[in-house]
Amino acid sequence: MPLPPEFHEIARRVNNWGRWGPDDEIGTLNLITADVVRAAVATVRSGLRIPLALPLRQDGVQTGAIPGRVNPLHTMVAINHEMFGPDTIATSDDVVTMGLQAATHWDGLTHVSHSGKLYNGRPAAAVTAHAGATALGIEKAPPVLSRGVLLDVARVRDGGGDRPLDGAHAVTPEDLEAAEELAGTAVRAGDVVLVRTGQLRRYLAGDKQGYAFPSPGLSVRTPEWFHARDVAAVANDTLTFEIFPPEITDLWMPVHALHLVEMGLLQGQNWNLEELSAACAAEGRYAFLLSAVAEPFVGGSGAPVAPVAVL
Repeated sequence: MPLPPEFHEIARRVNNWGRWGPDDEIGTLNLITADVVRAAVATVRSGLRIPLALPLRQDGVQTGAIPGRVNPLHTMVAINHEMFGPDTIATSDDVVTMGLQAATHWDGLTHVSHSGKLYNGRPAAAVTAHAGATALGIEKAPPVLSRGVLLDVARVRDGGGDRPLDGAHAVTPEDLEAAEELAGTAVRAGDVVLVRTGQLRRYLAGDKQGYAFPSPGLSVRTPEWFHARDVAAVANDTLTFEIFPPEITDLWMPVHALHLVEMGLLQGQNWNLEELSAACAAEGRYAFLLSAVAEPFVGGSGAPVAPVAVL
């Protein structure tokens, strides 16, 4: 089924193709300038460090619904091996087989395509079976170190509590603005926005299927909000990122396409924002230094990340 006219209308309004030149491969990460990083460092007050990644484990968030996206399989290949002979120093080594987007991750700019195109007008055929992404690979992403802003939509919708959003809730621009008001700071150019729905609490409570489906997430109306504010990247605490099932019948993953293809906007999923939510509420501030550097897998369409917020 062809993409509907309303999708193409939004795509036209948020399109960044050519904005940073015809050869650009990093999209909105261009917005993280040296000035942005200096301002981000200035947000640090207490030095409290909060990890935002899920553990990499074989019984992780993946349910098998996405073909090939497997949870990490950890195997020991050496255990206390005396490589240089008896009574020498012994070593242990291990290997992991996993989907690059198995747990907490960034979606790279080749993760989705539409109408035969990737970001900046490159052909979808740039993704190949043997080399992966021959352009726009996740290894091209510069270090994501910027000001992070938590937009705690779950807390706002619960009147200051922290109950998860209902599975049928599409996070709207109005929700983001209400959370921005709670945060007490305006989202600005180069920020990395973290949107908390509370959905991850279902996974943490042991309900893997309930975490996956149905899921609250970003509405197709939100890319224009991020575009207007020149956001560098967006991440949230869900498996699917956008609301799932979709808010528009038979229009699957439109926010992915608008962000990654049209805007060149890195997006992240399965981020654990629970401890961060509590800390931000306790300190009364929702802006912080965020380190979220993607593992540079050459040709990757995404990569695991171990983000850290520093308050």
